[in-house]
Amino acid sequence: MGLFQDDFYSTKVSRRKDRKGTKGSTTRGWSVRKSRRSLPTWQISAICSLLSAVVAVLLFSLLTGQLTHETAQNPAKIENVTPSSGDPYDRIIQAAALVRPAVVSIINHKEDNKELNILDESALGSGVIYKKDAKKAYIITNNHVIEGSSKLEVVTIDGETRKASLVGADKVSDIAVLSIDAKGINTIAQIGDSSKLRLGETVIAIGNPLGLGDSLTSGIVSYTERMIPVSLNQDGVYDWEQEVIQTDAAINEGNSGGALVDLEGKVIGINTMKISDTGVEGLGFAIPSNHVMENAAELAEKGKIARSYLGVYSVDLNNPYVPLAEDQRKELNLPASIKDGVVVLDAVGPAKVAGLKFNDVITKFDNEPITSTLSLRKYLYDSTKIGDELKITFYRNGVVKQVVVKLLEKPEE
Repeated sequence: MGLFQDDFYSTKVSRRKDRKGTKGSTTRGWSVRKSRRSLPTWQISAICSLLSAVVAVLLFSLLTGQLTHETAQNPAKIENVTPSSGDPYDRIIQAAALVRPAVVSIINHKEDNKELNILDESALGSGVIYKKDAKKAYIITNNHVIEGSSKLEVVTIDGETRKASLVGADKVSDIAVLSIDAKGINTIAQIGDSSKLRLGETVIAIGNPLGLGDSLTSGIVSYTERMIPVSLNQDGVYDWEQEVIQTDAAINEGNSGGALVDLEGKVIGINTMKISDTGVEGLGFAIPSNHVMENAAELAEKGKIARSYLGVYSVDLNNPYVPLAEDQRKELNLPASIKDGVVVLDAVGPAKVAGLKFNDVITKFDNEPITSTLSLRKYLYDSTKIGDELKITFYRNGVVKQVVVKLLEKPEE
């Protein structure tokens, strides 16, 4: 018998009983019952673990499936960022396709110089067709692309060479406008608003680098309003500042005058220069389209940009690159407090009429400080008009003086 007299736990038969034989005989034997066996502990543990795992998997699948569905229905939003529409590389392709037919190559046949035995020195550049009428199509390019030309030619995207005429050019803004026969010109560039450019925006440079016409490079806007000092007379003295768009899109010789384009296919700048030096990469510059169009409109109408003219040839009193000799400074006999200004080397036109002379040191225009030739020119061009009367404060032999000059129109160089 089992220890606890319990059938469930017993491994033996629970009781005896008489059984009758098959032929009426009686036999004595044991009644047999099937006993139910208990499972070992390790099997119970394994089954529980398996069931727990299955339940966990089902719950995880249910929850993650629901979350994925909800995320798909309600995607996360990033504030202040406009999502890109489509593949950005496709956008570059589409933008380039819009502008490419309007970008041309320019060949500048320089003036013949028989004394130096130079018969036909040519320079290459680029240009952008920006408008046309019934007879002519007009092209924007850089002044330095067409400077010194005896003949200008334009090569269109389909390889056709056309004679071009100079409509107007301006050295200060480095903008020039050409015209060609409008026949067969079917595409003009769309001009964008450069004031809306953002840092990091993708841009495309299209032009004629090294004579490889119809070339395309891409990059980003590295800076939107970079001020670059330039020397208008190429004498090493910075006498002007150019506001430009900085980009890392590859710009090489021949790209000047070509288009800088946004992903909408609009021209937002005219490529003008790059910094080329050992260890320097990705520093290209373009003139913003808003400045370009303002100057191009006046060039197309008048053939030039009308600016105020004073008539002084000058040198900076305090220029770290071209400093005055000690004996020259002593000759000026300036008070010790005067550190900056513009020394007059020669006076012509309005300045001569007003009485300005050699070694006069200009320090103010209309009570605004003038510290260099650059600030003198920027004040004249940006803050005055032709016919204005300008009050000039200057020192002559150490004595402060004032004179009023009536400004005239700057003559062509």
